[in-house]
Amino acid sequence: MKKVLLLLLMASMFIALPAVKSYAIVTQDTTATAPPDDIVFTEVGSAQDSAANHLVKDTVKKDTAKATALKTTKTSDSEKLTLWQTFLKGLLFGFAAILMPCIFPMLPLTVSFFTKKAGSKSKAVGQAVIYGLSIIIIYVALGMLVTIAFGSDALNALSTNGIFNTFFFLMLVVFGASFLGAFEITLPSAFVNKIDAKSDKGGLMGIFFMAFSLALVSFSCTGPLIGTLLVDAASKGDRLGPAIGMFGFSFALAIPFALFALFPSLLKSLPKSGGWLNSVKVVLGFIELAFAFKFLSNVDLAYHLNLLDREVFLAIWIAIFTLMGIYLLGKIKFSHDSDLPYLSVPRTFLAILVFAWVVYLIPGMWGAPLKSISAFLPPTATQDFDLNNLTAAPAGSGNKTSIKEKKYAELFHRLTPKGFDPYYDYEQAKQASKELGKPVLIDFTGWNCVNCRKMENNVWSNPEVAKRLKNDFVMAELVVDDKTELPVAEHYVSTFSNKKINTIGKKWSDFQAATFNSNSQPQYVIVDSDGNVLVPPQGADYEPENYIKFLDSGKAAFQKKTNE
Repeated sequence: MKKVLLLLLMASMFIALPAVKSYAIVTQDTTATAPPDDIVFTEVGSAQDSAANHLVKDTVKKDTAKATALKTTKTSDSEKLTLWQTFLKGLLFGFAAILMPCIFPMLPLTVSFFTKKAGSKSKAVGQAVIYGLSIIIIYVALGMLVTIAFGSDALNALSTNGIFNTFFFLMLVVFGASFLGAFEITLPSAFVNKIDAKSDKGGLMGIFFMAFSLALVSFSCTGPLIGTLLVDAASKGDRLGPAIGMFGFSFALAIPFALFALFPSLLKSLPKSGGWLNSVKVVLGFIELAFAFKFLSNVDLAYHLNLLDREVFLAIWIAIFTLMGIYLLGKIKFSHDSDLPYLSVPRTFLAILVFAWVVYLIPGMWGAPLKSISAFLPPTATQDFDLNNLTAAPAGSGNKTSIKEKKYAELFHRLTPKGFDPYYDYEQAKQASKELGKPVLIDFTGWNCVNCRKMENNVWSNPEVAKRLKNDFVMAELVVDDKTELPVAEHYVSTFSNKKINTIGKKWSDFQAATFNSNSQPQYVIVDSDGNVLVPPQGADYEPENYIKFLDSGKAAFQKKTNE
């Protein structure tokens, strides 16, 4: 039984890892942008964009109040799904926490305590439910404290902020090292003892402090999980994200205490504590380390450090998961591990899954698209050696214009998928449109936009889509989360937000919000050479056929207008 539980837990965590930053395919808030301070940019799917799409055509020049109202509506719709996803992740982390060495052995002890002290089953169940509710209250309060400490404005900027992302990276490395046995993260013993003493009191307060004691005593095991969950929830920019994440975590943690109080006989079926509990910690430690490098990648991309290219990122992951597989085979052992006299069948199966995952990652070192995790990886354009593009035709060979040098190209060529040749300045794109007689496809994107990477790798890679993008349109790739400072002469105060615009990212994010009444990435807008919207814009839609229809409708509208 214990081996089955171990297998299910680790397999679920392993499978869930690649989607850490993209839990929903259509709607998510994984890529916050760098807004003009008070504008909240979230990543939403095409379903949510559809309402705005029909409005854009007639409201391009609407007043700021209406734009702000639209922005609020879109953000609210996105938060509903994002908070639900955050709750599910909290639930998953909570179930993982149950199998931690600091909590699992407490299950039979705590339930037996309630049963014996209460004197009757109904009273024991009541006390266990109160105990579970106390756990929920404690952890939700912790989540609320995170929001209060940072403030909602700060949470909105976390996803691309260099200081926060570097801090998160270091924190997750520390958490991973703790799970691997380098040290234990503990709270001051005096504080823990003081709270534990209050749990001896009877009544509701005694039960509450008993739950508080569990939270404190188990912190060395749950701390890294809680920290990772709070970091991920906070970086989404949702005001209630940390609290919702903690609600899911505590709800999962409270379930077994109430369940075993209702059915004490189930305690007999629990596997015995042992070395397998520490194996769960070690596996989670490897996953923490892998997850940490996503935050470092955010910093590397937004600030153009060019240190963590796609193949470097993959090499680190291959090394981490290879070590995990070797550990599962018992070939390496950490400080708190017990001897492994033989390799169990479930552990063998899990090792097979891990090594299969490593084999899947290896071709990515030479440019394999790895579509299942492409949204999580650095852009493919950061790949130095790509077998897929050795024989590719030079991009833009048939799109010659009078423009001698593309503005910002030295900054953003590492973001553009190989084979495409966009402009990175809107005015230059409109000039090229006039000279070439083609419509402009504006791509509002970002360095850390997960849905943008999914569109590029899963839709733009379609031969029919790629052919249309290269031959029928002038592409304008406007990066809304870039941190590069604009020349002082180009600084201005936004008439939309009344904030100072001093970076490239703020310039394009302000342009998107003020001109198109939208705050989502990716967003694709087809305009003519004068900037007039030709067809309703489109957001993330992972069906190539739908995207082809969108492109064809834009081309047809442009040709019709040109012939009039």
